[in-house]
Amino acid sequence: MIEVKELHKSYGTTEVLKGVNGRISKGDFITIVGASGAGKSTLLHLVAGLDSYNSGSISFDGMSLGNLSKKELNDYRNNHVGLVFQFHNLLPELTALENITLPRWISGQMDDSAERKANELLQLLGIEHRAHHLPNEMSGGEQQRVAIARALINEPALLLADEPTGNLDSANAAAVHELLLKLNQELGQTIVVVTHNKELAALGATKWSMTDGKLSE
Repeated sequence: MIEVKELHKSYGTTEVLKGVNGRISKGDFITIVGASGAGKSTLLHLVAGLDSYNSGSISFDGMSLGNLSKKELNDYRNNHVGLVFQFHNLLPELTALENITLPRWISGQMDDSAERKANELLQLLGIEHRAHHLPNEMSGGEQQRVAIARALINEPALLLADEPTGNLDSANAAAVHELLLKLNQELGQTIVVVTHNKELAALGATKWSMTDGKLSE
């Protein structure tokens, strides 16, 4: 699905990625570990099309991200990629259901099927009782589940998560770990997770390690 070849990325004079190679296939559950500053999040953001790289290539089903226009990259993210971050970034004035359907609204696909799909995701993630609650009426773990549902609403080929449990206590982190494993094993969702959490890292069928801008499996 995704192929990364000889990827280099620098910020100013600081080289962050130094010739990274890797493949992500459909149904993979990949965890990426490494020290802070090793380049893990940078790699994830490049695969998501959130930033540009200096040299090398990233392709999605044979389509080079480096050749896409800004609009085409937006379409790539909206249609093929789900993103989850350490901080859930929910809009405080919207309910759980409204936050989940937001990507459908942005992409002009807001119809009855969007709300139906959102309710299915709420049920799948075990928070259907929070559908009409605002973020400040939910626990941190529940808010992160809403963020995961939002990332899945457009049925992405690839779910990318950057430290998804970094802001949660151990009990809520464990619940999110179980959820990600369920999504991969039962639904076949392709998942790539950057994490410092040893328990979450151990769940990956494939484990990548980033060290000083280089990747090893």
